[in-house]
Amino acid sequence: MKQKLQTISEELKTQIKILAGFVATFWVVVILNEVILERILVIANGCGLSRGLNALGIVPQSLVGLRGILFAPFLHGGFYHVAANTAPFIILGWLIMLRNISDFYFVSAISAFVGGLGTWLVGRPCSVHIGASGVIFGYFGYLLFRGYFERSFVAIAISIAIAITYGSLIWGVLPTRSYISWEGHLFGFIGGIIAAKLLSPSKGA
Repeated sequence: MKQKLQTISEELKTQIKILAGFVATFWVVVILNEVILERILVIANGCGLSRGLNALGIVPQSLVGLRGILFAPFLHGGFYHVAANTAPFIILGWLIMLRNISDFYFVSAISAFVGGLGTWLVGRPCSVHIGASGVIFGYFGYLLFRGYFERSFVAIAISIAIAITYGSLIWGVLPTRSYISWEGHLFGFIGGIIAAKLLSPSKGA
């Protein structure tokens, strides 16, 4: 019993370190960008020159804008933007980690890639898409559909809880506001569903 509690404690510490590392990166990047780099750094983004690190975001249908698939999740348009993404990233990311920490990395990678590539393909030319919300919508899609693919009691219970608690997020995949990347939300969500299918024990059935 003592050894089991120790194992759980060690896993929890590892989960906290991983999530804290990602969140710290988000905040350090936005602080550096807002306070220093927007004033001194000029970067070509495929549609001209832009100030600050946010020029490294996804720029649809621009070859140089493909680099945003890698960088965009770590970039935010100010302190309000990063603050709004912090809590759902921690909560949803931790729920994914509960089964296996490797699942967190897999879902994050698939959501970022599918979300980023989809945004690059269908987004408005010369728009710049940044933020971790595409990955967060991937977490949402994964947790929502994991119960459907796995059909286990725990997975279904988590899916229901997510639907009740975060169900309103689904409206974020619609083009309701011009300053919000609904493309990133939509394709990140799809990426999460794909990850749920790929990680499901019944995927080979």
